[in-house]
Amino acid sequence: MRRFSLWMKAHPMVGDSLLAALIASLDLLLYISRVAVSPEGELEPEPWYITLPLVFGVVAPLVFRRKYPITAAYLTLGIGVAHSVLEIGIASMFTTCIALYTLVAYVSRRSALLFFAVNEVITLVQSPWQFPQQWITTLIVVNLSLAFSWALGEFVGARRAYHAELEQRLRLLETERGQQARIAVAEERARIARELHDVVAHAVSVMVVQADGAAYAVRTQPELAERAVKTIAGTGRDALTELRRLLGVLRSEDTGGERTPQPGTQSLSELAARVRAVGLPVQLDIVGNVDDLPAGVGLGIYRIVQEALTNSLKHAGPGTAATVRVERTGDRVELSIVDNGRRSSRSLVGVSGGNGLIGMRERALVFGGTLEAGPRSVGGWQVTASLPFGNI
Repeated sequence: MRRFSLWMKAHPMVGDSLLAALIASLDLLLYISRVAVSPEGELEPEPWYITLPLVFGVVAPLVFRRKYPITAAYLTLGIGVAHSVLEIGIASMFTTCIALYTLVAYVSRRSALLFFAVNEVITLVQSPWQFPQQWITTLIVVNLSLAFSWALGEFVGARRAYHAELEQRLRLLETERGQQARIAVAEERARIARELHDVVAHAVSVMVVQADGAAYAVRTQPELAERAVKTIAGTGRDALTELRRLLGVLRSEDTGGERTPQPGTQSLSELAARVRAVGLPVQLDIVGNVDDLPAGVGLGIYRIVQEALTNSLKHAGPGTAATVRVERTGDRVELSIVDNGRRSSRSLVGVSGGNGLIGMRERALVFGGTLEAGPRSVGGWQVTASLPFGNI
């Protein structure tokens, strides 16, 4: 049923054609009934060659009333005068009301008022002449019908305007949301690119220093030279691995800016202390040795925890406490950031795809990891991430 309704909405001329056919059928039934009861079956009131063109002529403009509403309205009115003068049927009354409704709903009140005035003049002239005994009653019935048509047109026009405005707002909102998401991803990738620059610059600096040292020690202290070469090889492999991972998601070059030493897992205690100082109690649990993780992984862990705690500060409300757990299990680091804030105040964050969530997922994706964020069944919010580093 809904599919049929949508199809009819997409093809309005089909519905208008059916409406015109229905009104014409009513007029033809009245015509046939008059013929049946007339003496000897004669077409005394109106010959068929006059009746049929007027019946179909007065309803035909309804077919294109939405595409050409003003033209259809005045064609209906003009043919309807002849139709009503000859007292062929009731089609002219229906078509006049539909024409007025169409002008109110689809064009403007000004056009509708002009049409109403023209029709009113015609009615005032025609009714006393055609119905001298009951022309006032006729005038009242006609005006009540037109008033109802006007009110219906106002209602439908208001609904159409409301839905059109709503659809436009939804399109603008969707466009804006998509733009914000793209901007957030681009900004996050640019920030990761700057951080990558620091990681790679550090690795290259170590390699250069070790290479210089090996060049001096290769003849006098070959053991030191061998150790330096191994350090160069290990550092180079680490840097190349991180480059392969990060270049897959970064598409813009580093735009420069001030470079500062990047934090890692060693800075988590300081981060927790800063968050506590601004009013959010944080319990930090670190299981296993996370101090010797690759620099990129440590930086990713720090940024994910930082963003999750920032979201807790912004969205969880007063009386909230957070727990951060960092656990190293083999060649993988498992993260869990949980708070007990009110679920109702947090639920929209996940739905809207906030910029912070985009950034955290980008960081997990860099290392082939996963990240999930959402409300807890017992209340609060949680962020869990799993970052592998075995082949780094």
